[in-house]
Amino acid sequence: MSETRRPETLNALLSCAYDCLASLGVAKTTIAAVAQAASVSRATIYRYFPEGREQLLREVVAWEHQRFFLRLYEAVSDAETLEEVIERGLLVAHRAIAEHEVLQLVLAAEPDTLAVVLADESASTRELVAEFLRPYLERHALVDGCDPGKAASFLARMVLSYMAAQGRWNLADPEEVSELVRTELLAGIAP
Repeated sequence: MSETRRPETLNALLSCAYDCLASLGVAKTTIAAVAQAASVSRATIYRYFPEGREQLLREVVAWEHQRFFLRLYEAVSDAETLEEVIERGLLVAHRAIAEHEVLQLVLAAEPDTLAVVLADESASTRELVAEFLRPYLERHALVDGCDPGKAASFLARMVLSYMAAQGRWNLADPEEVSELVRTELLAGIAP
C-alpha cells in the first residue's frame, strides 16, 4: 500500500463502490459514479485504483469477501461442537450467498472478476477456516491416527467447496446439512 492510500479513505471508497454496485448494478458502477458517491474527484479514485474500474471492482469483491467471512465467523463463534460449527456455518453461508444481491449481480455480469478475486483469496481463506476448525477437532474424538491439523485442512477445503456449490445436498435444510456433515464431511475423521 502506498503512502497515499490511507486505510480509512480506502475503506470509505470501497464502501461507496459497494453501494454503487448495489444500487446501480455492475454496468453502471463507473469511476465517475463512485467518485460522485464518495464526494471525491476521479483523480482520487485513480490514485487509489490506478488500474481503473477493473481494479476497483476486484478490490470491492475482495473487501466484501473479507466482510462475508467476518460475519460468518460471528455467526458460528459460539458453537460448542465440531458438528454444530460446521452445520451452522454451512446453513448461514448458504443463506447469505443466496441472499447476497451484490454477489449475485457480480456473478451474473462479471463472473471473471469474481473468479480472479476468489482464486487470489482461496489459499488464505482455507488457512483461516482450518485454523478456526482445528481447536474443535482437538477437542473431538477422532479415528486413530487422524491428525487434527490435516483434518482441519481437509474440512476447510470441503466446507468451502460446499459453500460454493452445494451439489446434491439442500443446504437450506438443517436435516440434510446434518446428514452431509455426519456422512461425508466427518466420515473417516470422527468415529
